[in-house]
Amino acid sequence: MENLNFIDPLLHGITPQNKPLNLSVKQMVCAGVGALIASAVLKKTGHPKASAVVGSVALPILASAAYKKYAQVTKDKNDANASSGIEYNH
Repeated sequence: MENLNFIDPLLHGITPQNKPLNLSVKQMVCAGVGALIASAVLKKTGHPKASAVVGSVALPILASAAYKKYAQVTKDKNDANASSGIEYNH
């Protein structure tokens, strides 16, 4: 029989290898600012609907970047204040 793996890979035990995106804060901020600039350019060129769509993407990206940075800072503070459980009495 022919090799029919392309029909349904899950039937043949082939699982997709999905790796999550791990964007840095700097990349997310650049994407958000880029979306704002693209939105402004689209609005100036007379494409208000496209400008609204692109501009609506910018705020969630920037908010995600701010949350990721906040989470990093609070994690670093918690790690700095956390004790290993061993207290030295010298």
